[in-house]
Amino acid sequence: MLREAVVPVPSGAEPFAHDGSEDVGVLLCHGFTSTPQSMRAWGEHLAAEGVTVRCPLLPGHGTRWPDLNRTTWQDWYRAVEDELADLRGRCTSVFVFGQSMGGTLALRLAQEHPDVAGLVLVNPSVLTQRKAARLVPLLSRVWPSVGGITGDIAKPDGFELAYHRLPLRAMASLQQLWDVVRADLRRVRQPVLLFRSAVDHVVEPANAATVLDGVSSEDVTEVVLADSFHVATLDHDAPQVFSGSVEFLQRIHRYRAEEAV
Repeated sequence: MLREAVVPVPSGAEPFAHDGSEDVGVLLCHGFTSTPQSMRAWGEHLAAEGVTVRCPLLPGHGTRWPDLNRTTWQDWYRAVEDELADLRGRCTSVFVFGQSMGGTLALRLAQEHPDVAGLVLVNPSVLTQRKAARLVPLLSRVWPSVGGITGDIAKPDGFELAYHRLPLRAMASLQQLWDVVRADLRRVRQPVLLFRSAVDHVVEPANAATVLDGVSSEDVTEVVLADSFHVATLDHDAPQVFSGSVEFLQRIHRYRAEEAV
């Protein structure tokens, strides 16, 4: 019997972890077809602040695009939920930060786990207004992939380590996740900091508006990034995202500690 060759994860795409404070932990969730490479600088910034950090490589990602077609949103969700459970056992306050589909997964974790302390979302996706997307469930049965959506970065030397093809069966599953998350947005009551790029060629502005209008959170802040495209964590405004997220988690953790006294 022939065995399928194991495809190694390219350098930079590996999952990463840092054990820091037992007070604050952050779970980082990368986007669809992407890898932890897009989140590594953010994770390193958090680690330098003493935060405990986890960033898993989601199933089907970081190898070959056909591997992603063999997974579903439930697989991706289980992976981040397992990491969340680990952080909840280590840290007093656990936050979830996500970019694009990582933001979708972050919202689902907040819906299912009310003890999540807060969310930082960067260009989260919960829908698409592209008419062609309606055909994805049908096309995915006969056509495995189309051209990719990676590397939407304004910075000239910006590079995202991600698939250059868009696996359609996996995309159809992501659309199912969007439906689930949108239906339960009112269950999100945690503080939310949402960064939205003024120009995003992947996720339309309606996504941020839907999230902000739909959640029940009383503590909600939207920040518009003027100089970045979709992958803002690798773009000009990354320092603003990193510093703003640290200020956010410090404020929320401090409030939670005062409330617990």
